[in-house]
Amino acid sequence: MAGEQDDASKTEEPTAKRMDDARKRGQVAMSREVNSWCVLLAATLTLAAFASTLAAQTKTLLLTFLSEPHQLRIELGTIRDLAAELCLAVAIAIGPVVGAILAAGIAAGILQIGWLYAPEAIAPQFSKISPLQGMKRLFSGASLVEFAKGLLKMAVVGWACWLVAAPEFDRLPLFILREPAASMAVLSAMTLKMLIAAVSVMTLIAGADLAYQRIRLRNELRMSRTEIRDEYKEQEGDPMVKAKLRQIRQERSRRRMMQAVPKADVVITNPTHYAVALRYDRDTMEAPVVVAKGLDRLALKIREVADANRVPIVENPPLARALHATVDLDDPVPPEHYKAVAEVIGFVWRRRGGEGAARVDS
Repeated sequence: MAGEQDDASKTEEPTAKRMDDARKRGQVAMSREVNSWCVLLAATLTLAAFASTLAAQTKTLLLTFLSEPHQLRIELGTIRDLAAELCLAVAIAIGPVVGAILAAGIAAGILQIGWLYAPEAIAPQFSKISPLQGMKRLFSGASLVEFAKGLLKMAVVGWACWLVAAPEFDRLPLFILREPAASMAVLSAMTLKMLIAAVSVMTLIAGADLAYQRIRLRNELRMSRTEIRDEYKEQEGDPMVKAKLRQIRQERSRRRMMQAVPKADVVITNPTHYAVALRYDRDTMEAPVVVAKGLDRLALKIREVADANRVPIVENPPLARALHATVDLDDPVPPEHYKAVAEVIGFVWRRRGGEGAARVDS
């Protein structure tokens, strides 16, 4: 029951991370039917290209045994040499076909899943040699599906090959009356037709099985919402922890700002909603720097610290809003605000030199 409930809760599509982790474990959508199709196609194309050559080589191989069997010397050395020559000739004759089949088998895997190195998939596991686990895998739903697919595939491919070969059945008894070369040509043509029929049927089977394997893999990797949240926390961090860290950073930033306000040359306000503190040293700075800024309650706190430390406060709503919106902390004032800021700072310095006032209203 618990397993069914877990499966029922997995209603979400797998994330990219889950798909990547499954690939690293070797859990990919691999269709055996695509492998079979590639191998069969390679064999068919190779036979079609080398059919005449293969027939001629086969004729040469069999000629000694069929036309002059009485001349064969039944001796150990002679038989050994003849067997070696025969094996070499067979290897040369079927070499292109075997090479094409091997290349197709390798290419089929690469085309489906690309280059993949998954040590975890080939690592020794005791569950793989456990008789109990083996019985479970043998009679699992996936094994039964594979068994049914195999039976259906053999039936469909066999039926297609029988349809192609059936018209030639009546002429098979006449093969014994034909020359070997003619018989080999007819047999090669019939074999090629059967292979083409098998490839045509396997194309449909392989396409359907590949789609099935990909759908099955995605279903196996489906996730519950809890798993998605846990994965997000693992990648991005716990949202509560991130919020706490953000709060701590904000508090530290505010403390630094408040420590910088007493050293400011002027605080520009809205008058109550915005507050921007500027500091300027004509000997070391090219332009005034924003050392503190805030809205509403933070703006009020900046004003209070400025009042307590006799930092001039100038009410200039347009300039306060513009500086708050466009300038970050510890950044210099941009050139488009040079004139307005210069007027404010010059006014403050003149009043400070004349009256030493803590607050200046413009």
